[in-house]
Amino acid sequence: MDKLAFGFWGVYFGTAALMLAGSALAFTRSLHRISLNAGLSATVSSFFVVAFLGGLPIDDESRLARVLAHIAMLVSGFLAYLLLSILGLLDSRKTRLQTRLALTVLVLGVMAAGWLLPPVLSLVLGLGFAGTLGAVALVVSLRSVYRGDRLAWTAVLGVFFMLVAMLGLGWIALGRGQEPWPVHAVSALAGTAYLVTMAAALWTRYSYLIELHQVMAMGPSYDPVTRMRSHTETGQMVGDIFRRRREGPAGPDAARAANADKGGGARAAVNARPAPHRSGPQVGVMVVSIGNLYALERLHGMAAVNHALFVCAGRLRRAVPAYVEMGRFSGDGFVLLLRDCNDSGQLIRLAHQVEARLSKSVVLNTSLDAARRESEQTRWQAEIGVGVLLVSDPAARASSVLAACKAMSRTAMSYPSRVAWLDQASGEAVELPVLQAA
Repeated sequence: MDKLAFGFWGVYFGTAALMLAGSALAFTRSLHRISLNAGLSATVSSFFVVAFLGGLPIDDESRLARVLAHIAMLVSGFLAYLLLSILGLLDSRKTRLQTRLALTVLVLGVMAAGWLLPPVLSLVLGLGFAGTLGAVALVVSLRSVYRGDRLAWTAVLGVFFMLVAMLGLGWIALGRGQEPWPVHAVSALAGTAYLVTMAAALWTRYSYLIELHQVMAMGPSYDPVTRMRSHTETGQMVGDIFRRRREGPAGPDAARAANADKGGGARAAVNARPAPHRSGPQVGVMVVSIGNLYALERLHGMAAVNHALFVCAGRLRRAVPAYVEMGRFSGDGFVLLLRDCNDSGQLIRLAHQVEARLSKSVVLNTSLDAARRESEQTRWQAEIGVGVLLVSDPAARASSVLAACKAMSRTAMSYPSRVAWLDQASGEAVELPVLQAA
């Protein structure tokens, strides 16, 4: 092997060692599943590389070809299972068992078929099987991208680099000693990129579980339970918005009045006129209430409630545009404000989007014990009510507006659309059905 090839593969094995060290750190934090996935991914991938680079103590070329064929099939099956786990497609125990059984039967079947072929063709079959599983994994990852999974693009890159590395290692194994050094370079860099992308995906899941454990343990007093403004900060934000609307910008007439006070002359005081009444821009206010948190607490404890709030807040952040102000409101809701909202249709559409996103079911953890967390879960769907109000009166008080929106959000839980609006004519809350596209 060329010295340059040794250098590239040294980078790969150094990255694998760092990944193993990270998995050990995760294990000390009691995140056994994440650390096991990271450690096995680095170990299995490194074993695959060592075997295809000729590191196995087997002199017989025919026997080595069959062993490499089996390694390609087993490793590709394991990495496919790991990818599905990272994408969250194996959360159900039944799905995990079915996937394990299907992959086991498939791998064993292909291994049995390989024994019917000569050793070299068996190796080609193993590499073809690995490439096929990689292509299937790539399609699954792209589907997850379409569904909006935040880890899906990382998975797509990881599978692509894995396929490139497997292709290069297959070339090295089939043309032992005759491959040019750039093949080693491309394969090593692709393998390193695969480890980096998988480590990034596992780190995302790892950091999420750390934060989730803190949230479930400490509850609403811990800010990351929603990663939003605290109750106090939300009150200050709402109060500032409404106070600025009441004060309004100082116009030319107000400036002349100020000059009159400074001059103190009778003529200036006569010329100074009171500033006209200014309504200012309208403020869109939306209160989102979750009606079944109390029942969830009674059935499964406060940890499940904290998990539910954590999930709902995350979905809410992804559902609203960046210019919308958000914060916690009471113990079971959120408040959203649009500073310059002169389009009621925009506010109504946003309300329906929020309701649709937060009403999706989710699997909640009910135990703080990491060892029992996967076995003690419950599927839960939030009962959402959204109260919407467009405030145009500059003298409106924040407390009364929020109280009205909160009451409407409670009333909205009895409506099919789950969204309520204050009818100015009757002064009562009315349902806002989903707007039909023109």
